Amino acid sequence: MNELKLLREWDAGAPALTDAARTRARFRLHQAMREPGAVTTIGRRPLLRVAVAAVAAATVTATVVVAQNTGASPPTQTVSAATVLRGAAAEERRLEKPIAPRDDQFIYSKEIIKETPVGGGRTKTYVDESWSSVDGSKKSYLSELGDGVWDPPFEPGESIWPPNRWSELKQLPTDPVKLPFALRNLLGNPEPDRPLRASEWPLVQFGLSGLLRKPVLPKGLRAATFEALATVPGIKVLPGRTDAAGRPGVGIQYVDPNMPRGGGAQVLVFDAKTYQYLGMRDQRTEGGTTYEQWSYLVAHGVVDRVMQRP
Repeated sequence: MNELKLLREWDAGAPALTDAARTRARFRLHQAMREPGAVTTIGRRPLLRVAVAAVAAATVTATVVVAQNTGASPPTQTVSAATVLRGAAAEERRLEKPIAPRDDQFIYSKEIIKETPVGGGRTKTYVDESWSSVDGSKKSYLSELGDGVWDPPFEPGESIWPPNRWSELKQLPTDPVKLPFALRNLLGNPEPDRPLRASEWPLVQFGLSGLLRKPVLPKGLRAATFEALATVPGIKVLPGRTDAAGRPGVGIQYVDPNMPRGGGAQVLVFDAKTYQYLGMRDQRTEGGTTYEQWSYLVAHGVVDRVMQRP
C-alpha cells in the first residue's frame, strides 16, 4: 500500500472543514503521534516518531535577544529563527561526511532518549539502536524507547514518509528554495508550477521535520532542510535553552495557534555559539502521565548486516 498516496488523498473530494473541525482533527493527529511509543500507522507500516510540526502561515518569524556569556555585563545580540537555522546549515556543511551506501547495506543509528514526568519524578534513559535496509528489500530492525521490532521488507510500490530507501532520498532537491515545493508535490497536490498556499505550509513543515529525524541523508540534504525550515512562517526562537548534557543552546519551535494551547511542544535545540544541532525536546503522554522527552543522536553509519556496528 502506498502511504504517500493515502496522505495525498486523505481529504480528496470532501467538503472543506470548519475551523472547529480542523482544530479537532489537528489535535487528534498531534496527540496520536504522542501515544505510547509514539507509533502511528498509515496502512500497515509504522512510522516511528515522525516529527509532526504544524504551523500557521499568518504567524511571523520571531526575533529574540540572547545574552552572550562573555563577562559580568554581557552584550546582547539579536537572533532570528532564520539566523539560527542558516547557521545550522553552514555548520552541517562544515562537518558533513558524505556517504554512498550500497543497496544491500543498512543504515545504523544509535539514539539516546531521556524522559522525566512533568511535575517531577525519576528520569529514565533509553538507548535505541536501529538498522534500516537501504533499498527496503531486507528486514530492518527498529527500536523505539528500548523496544525493538523487525520491520518486513517493502512491498512493490510501497512508500512511507520519511523515505527509508536511499534512492528516494536522493531524488529530493538539495536546493532549499526547491525543497518545500518538492515536498508539497510529493505529500500534497502535485502542481509544480503553482506557488505554495498558506494552507500548505503545515504539510511542508511536516515533511521537513520528518527528514531531520533521519540519521543519515544524502550530501547537502540536511543543510537544505535547515535552510528550508528558515522560510516556513510561524517559527519562534526560545533563548536560554540547554541540551540533554546541560550545554547552553537556543531553541527553535513550531507553533500552530489553531491547536489547543497553541501546540508546539517540540523544540529543536542548537548550540548557542556555533548553531550546531544538538537534539530535540518534546513531550509524550502515556497512561495519563505526560513526560518531558530529550532525544539526541550519538552514532550513525553504514553497515553490511543487522546488529553490526560501524
